[in-house]
Amino acid sequence: MATNNIDHAFTARSKTGAALEPTYSGALSFMRRKYTKDLKGADAVVWGIPFDAAVTNRPGARFGPQAIRRASAILDNDPQYPFSRDLFEHLAVVDYGDCLLDSGNHQKTPGTIEREAAKILKSGAFLLSLGGDHFVTWPLLKAHAAIHGPLALVQFDAHQDTWPDDGKRIDHGSFVGRAVNEGIIDPDRSIQIGIRTHAPDTFGIKILYGHEIEEMRASDIAYAIVDRTGGKKTYLTFDIDCLDPAYAPGTGTPVAGGPSSAKILSTLRQLNQIDIVGADVVEVAPAYDHADITAIAGSMVAMQYLGLLAERKARLDELNNGNHNGAAVNHGQGI
Repeated sequence: MATNNIDHAFTARSKTGAALEPTYSGALSFMRRKYTKDLKGADAVVWGIPFDAAVTNRPGARFGPQAIRRASAILDNDPQYPFSRDLFEHLAVVDYGDCLLDSGNHQKTPGTIEREAAKILKSGAFLLSLGGDHFVTWPLLKAHAAIHGPLALVQFDAHQDTWPDDGKRIDHGSFVGRAVNEGIIDPDRSIQIGIRTHAPDTFGIKILYGHEIEEMRASDIAYAIVDRTGGKKTYLTFDIDCLDPAYAPGTGTPVAGGPSSAKILSTLRQLNQIDIVGADVVEVAPAYDHADITAIAGSMVAMQYLGLLAERKARLDELNNGNHNGAAVNHGQGI
């Protein structure tokens, strides 16, 4: 232990490598990644968006990024399960900190998030965002679509988020319908998993309801997602209330009858065929939690994204190393 650093989030000399400090101490970045605004050489950026003024039920998701970071500390030291590798051996990941928002002027919030996200994406890094309520996905989708065009949306959620919208509302329950109407997402290539409510309009998005996935294997759910997205560039958003409240009580709008964290994590593990270009985890509200149950689930979801990204980078590195012409193979930002 003598050669290890404490507070790796600040003392790290590289964007790669494990922290190897006690899980119960030190500065709490996401998985001990270095806190920095320097994105040079970063493969992925973790970014917090502490906003919850769009909720329709219980507030508190503004504390989600803090809680997820805290819960993620235990995930850094050993090779990460189920990927059987140190995700950061070759994958350069930084924690960009949080988005600075004006708590007294919510109409400025979407523009602020979109501009900052666009700045991060301009670096070429993959953006993993930690909410915050689900409204934050709206400006994130806009920033990603500005680069990639209309996206397939894979949404793990108890709610469709397609309620009527005038295009101006600050509302976490209507952004999906708005995204369809404005051509940000392609409904014919989009899918919602775990839905346990009914909204007036599906907008043509495929739905796997809670009772349906209860009867499905994780591999079947993953196949349905891969089939629906059809190779299109995909944004993956994970509302933690997709999980049953037994596994995620710390959220604003819990709905009974959802899947276990084990089933959904197994599903995520099998999405390595999808071209995921951006992702988020939202609606973790730790004030309603017990023993960090929800934050632990949220941190595991976020880690799964990075695991898929690390595997993709390893595959591309192998291709590049085996390229007899010496030309680099560039497959873009996606997972």
